[in-house]
Formats: sequence, structure tokens, C-alpha cells
Amino acid sequence: MVAIYYYEEDSTQMTAPHDSGKAVRAEELRSLGVFYDHLTPEKVEDLAVERHYKNRDYITLDSASFPGGESALNEKLDIFFTEHIHEDEEIRYILDGEGYFDVRDGNDRWIRARVEVGDMLILPAGIYHRFTLTDKKYVKALRLFKDEPKWVALNRSEETEVNPYRKEYKTEFKV
Repeated sequence: MVAIYYYEEDSTQMTAPHDSGKAVRAEELRSLGVFYDHLTPEKVEDLAVERHYKNRDYITLDSASFPGGESALNEKLDIFFTEHIHEDEEIRYILDGEGYFDVRDGNDRWIRARVEVGDMLILPAGIYHRFTLTDKKYVKALRLFKDEPKWVALNRSEETEVNPYRKEYKTEFKV
């Protein structure tokens, strides 16, 4: 992870850096329950065993190989960039390329974390977040799962505020 900072709201593309110039320390991510480390593939395997991740798949996001081409990729990025939670952890290990994960802090501000090759990011269930590519528009990632591979996003709403996973997250991390 090259940079962690507060997201600057402006009218540029979501794939632009949006760097406010206000750096955020990695400890702030940890206080939100976000795990980040730069790992070797061997350490990823150790972590998968330790945390009981039984399943995995791979995702590649780029216009050349994405089914349906660039317009389909842009539609998928719009889905990923819509603020949401999951009822399970989101685990990503970057194999190639780069992207941005944005997470909400305790004051509802976006923190942007740039991830690149070798970066492992684990988001806890219930944290509001979103993802996009950088302007290079390419990433290949390993996705790990405790159970069957799935990706179910619950977009932010009044209902997600009372979701049991969101409530548990808020209690555990005092946000």
C-alpha cells in the first residue's frame, strides 16, 4: 500500500487519486478493523490456514479481458464503487495491477487506501466501503472466503444501519 489518505471529494473520475493531502496512518485502518500487510504468497497461504479461509478464486478487472469489454467493466466498477457492506469479510490479495479501497471512518469520512502487488487487505463484515481501479484500469486479485465464494453487497440504506453485522461492527470498533 503506497498511500493512505482522506479522500478529496471532487468531480474527477473515481479512478483518479482524490488525494486530499491529509495522510492517514495504518493504525487508523487497524482501529477500524481493517487488516493490511504486504505479504509473500507463502505468508498468504499461512494466513489462509490461520483464519480458516477454505475457498478462493481470482478476479481480473481490465477492459481487454473483461467479458463484455470496457462498457461492461465500467458497469461493474460502478457497482463496486457504490457504498456498501458485506455480511462476511472481504479478503483481497493483489497479484498484479493496482486499485483503491475506500472505507468510512468513525466520522463518516472516506479513507482511501491504494493497494498494489503483494498487498493483502481484509475488511471486516459490516464496514462501509467501496472499490475502484486506478487510472491504469487493471488489477488481478486473489479472493479468499471462509465458505463458498460469494460477493453480496448491501448498499448503504436505513436497512443496512440496523443490519446485525453492521450493528456488531459498530459495537466492536466503536464507530
